[in-house]
Amino acid sequence: MYARDQGIIATPIGVVSVTAQNGAITAIRIGDAPIAPGSSDIVRAALDQLEAWFAGERRDFDLPLAKSRTDRGATLRAGLIAVGYGDSMSYGALARRLGSSARAIGQLCARNPMPIIVPCHRILSAGGALGAFSAGDGPATKAWLLAHEQRHRPFELTA
Repeated sequence: MYARDQGIIATPIGVVSVTAQNGAITAIRIGDAPIAPGSSDIVRAALDQLEAWFAGERRDFDLPLAKSRTDRGATLRAGLIAVGYGDSMSYGALARRLGSSARAIGQLCARNPMPIIVPCHRILSAGGALGAFSAGDGPATKAWLLAHEQRHRPFELTA
């Protein structure tokens, strides 16, 4: 089965497109493209979840993602997804958590084909600097995504 579908929505950070193949999300892109609803259930579900995320009504995604090329890649991606909504951490801190290197985490983020759903925007340079972002308008898009999550983060009481 090689069915490929793409859907595109308008968002506050520009047009976001979702591509799926063989029943799994394969890419999220931020940039210029005409709006299109997509025809497969998986693309429509991804677009619906992204719209809810941009509206501040969703914090996590429940979508089948294309498999990573390696088991190690799958482990690193799972660790990146585990960084909570509205949270951030440095490349080095995530590397230590996952038994990896900051450079490997940087490459994971730079090559992430599914930004937002796989939240590489939550990973910062040492000292809290934004660092690079490979989607949309780069660091400006990353800053917007982080601020969006902070605005919609649930209020937490501390003892």
